[in-house]
Amino acid sequence: MIQKILVFFLLITSSIVSAQRTSSSPYSNFGIGDRKNSRTVEQTAMGGTGVAFSHYKYLNFINPAAYSDLRFTTYSFGVSNTNLNVETSSANQTVNTTTLDYLTLAFPIGKKAGLAIGLQPYSNVGYSLGNIDDSGKETRFTGSGGVNEFYASFGIKMVKNFSLGIQASYYFGTINRGLLINNQTDLSILGTNFKENSEIRGKSISIGAQYKNVLKNKITISAGIKTALQKKLNVSGNSTLYSTSLQLGGLTPKDTRFQNELSGAYILPFKSTLGVGIGKLDKWFVSAEYETQKAISTLGTVTLDNVNFKYDDSNRISLGGYYLPNINSISSYFQRITYRAGVYTEDSGITINHSDTNNNFTALNTLGISFGLGLPLKQMSSLNISLEYGQRGTIINNLIKENYFNVGLSLSLTASGFQTWFRERRID
Repeated sequence: MIQKILVFFLLITSSIVSAQRTSSSPYSNFGIGDRKNSRTVEQTAMGGTGVAFSHYKYLNFINPAAYSDLRFTTYSFGVSNTNLNVETSSANQTVNTTTLDYLTLAFPIGKKAGLAIGLQPYSNVGYSLGNIDDSGKETRFTGSGGVNEFYASFGIKMVKNFSLGIQASYYFGTINRGLLINNQTDLSILGTNFKENSEIRGKSISIGAQYKNVLKNKITISAGIKTALQKKLNVSGNSTLYSTSLQLGGLTPKDTRFQNELSGAYILPFKSTLGVGIGKLDKWFVSAEYETQKAISTLGTVTLDNVNFKYDDSNRISLGGYYLPNINSISSYFQRITYRAGVYTEDSGITINHSDTNNNFTALNTLGISFGLGLPLKQMSSLNISLEYGQRGTIINNLIKENYFNVGLSLSLTASGFQTWFRERRID
């Protein structure tokens, strides 16, 4: 029955991921939108760490080399709910969004390798900002869509303590943006409506490595690195500006003022993630990692020029881990629960200028903490929960501060091998 449910879920997921609104942040207005951190619910609960972590049944979205230790077929999907409070110097607003975060199938290949395939959002666009001044002039910015990632990850143990991995990804999606200006009180004044529709396509390769050494006291020390090679996300589409009249039935298009073709690309430079960890298998683990990337650049006419926004270098520092009291406890279910926690700080690589000068750019930074539980189910499957609270941005220089609370939920189902899932049942 579980297999049938998962097959049905897989068939409908691609359309759901493409259609859903996956962000409510005003900051998703810029570039390709909010870039999602590629992490499982378990990794999110540990501050987003994972480049130095591997396990015989857990997925790892950060380092493909970790799949060399996978020993059980695992199929997992994750969802999240975000409560976002948007605050300015004069007002605030709260919105909620619920999204599908990933769908992944992973399985071992022999005793030294593993493969995972999956689908997840790469970036999100979703905002609606409006203002009406004293004269009745309305200005409204809207945006929707995003970029999705379909990927395949492979990891193999080269020697006893050293593993290598590679991930190939394909990116696709649509981003729609609009700017509407009209007068609510004087219907004789024509308004303007600008619409921009773009399609994103691209591909990339990432390479990972892990080193693990088990000491005599069964303490394991580990280190990991992942490098995402430079990728090019091609953009094609069009933009249109036309006049409108506001009538009782709504907006009516009038003359088209111009139409332009969009053609170009976003260039995402080399990105690296480094981490170290120490722990004891199925008992405890602590890890620290650092992620960095040079500034994103653009080619061609991928979007309107925006003097109030530019890309800069980005980086992230995170610390997290887990504690499992007793994985074999019979008398207490709580002893078999995995407890996770973490903390992180991030410079997004986006700088914004909303002041009166042309060189007063403010970096968009994030600080967050996370907690989580891994609730064991039958046959080593688990239900995982993450709670994440953080702040992004500032109200300085007329900017926006976001306070967010994310609740993540994932179901990870395991089997003793890939053949177990597809093996036909027989009656002797």
